[in-house]
Amino acid sequence: MTDRSLGRPIEILLVEDNPGDVRLTQEALQENKVWNRLHLAPDGVEALAFLRREGSHADAPRPDVILLDLNLPKKDGREVLAEIKADEGLKTIPVVILTTSKAEEDIIRSYKLHANCYVTKPVNLDQFLRVVKEVENFWLCVVKLPSVAERAA
Repeated sequence: MTDRSLGRPIEILLVEDNPGDVRLTQEALQENKVWNRLHLAPDGVEALAFLRREGSHADAPRPDVILLDLNLPKKDGREVLAEIKADEGLKTIPVVILTTSKAEEDIIRSYKLHANCYVTKPVNLDQFLRVVKEVENFWLCVVKLPSVAERAA
């Protein structure tokens, strides 16, 4: 399945420092029927450079959705979320918090910073794969995302 309005793969930015979670997310996304391109940022600084097309990311595509961990090196996911949602050019990109934190203060703060949803990563392998598939299905198949032209306006 493609982005029906553009005939292109869905661009996903995964901001995750845990190699195991990166691998599991890749596997879950590969098993589904949505044609996507997964881009990885291992820390908050790299994620913002990708989004702002800085340095080696000058040709980076604009993500259709961001999967953001909260506990990141260099720049915390909460800070990244705040910067994304404060930036006129980035704030319309849906941000899905995908983290191990079940702390109520993290959930509240994420929504106050305008996260589009908050999902706690299960520790069980099969449940983790199922959660990523459900996130993908909802955000890439059910939800209508703005086209590139609409997002740029």
